Amino acid sequence: MRLSDLQSKIVVNVNDGKHLGTIIDAEVSESGQIIYFTVMVRHLFKRFLKGGTEVNVTIDQIVKIGTDVILVDL
Repeated sequence: MRLSDLQSKIVVNVNDGKHLGTIIDAEVSESGQIIYFTVMVRHLFKRFLKGGTEVNVTIDQIVKIGTDVILVDL
């Protein structure tokens, strides 16, 4: 699976069911392993906020990757 495939999926927290946002980047080690994904957290009033909040999601925090959604345990 490519990073561009993951960037089109919605990231949802399984603890509260909230839609976090979408993956915008990935941190990769020198050996080629993914360390974490960076998720741009969406806000209700996007246009009033300058700059978004980012959350780093490690591979261990991913519960399931579905066809449209990535479930994470934060």
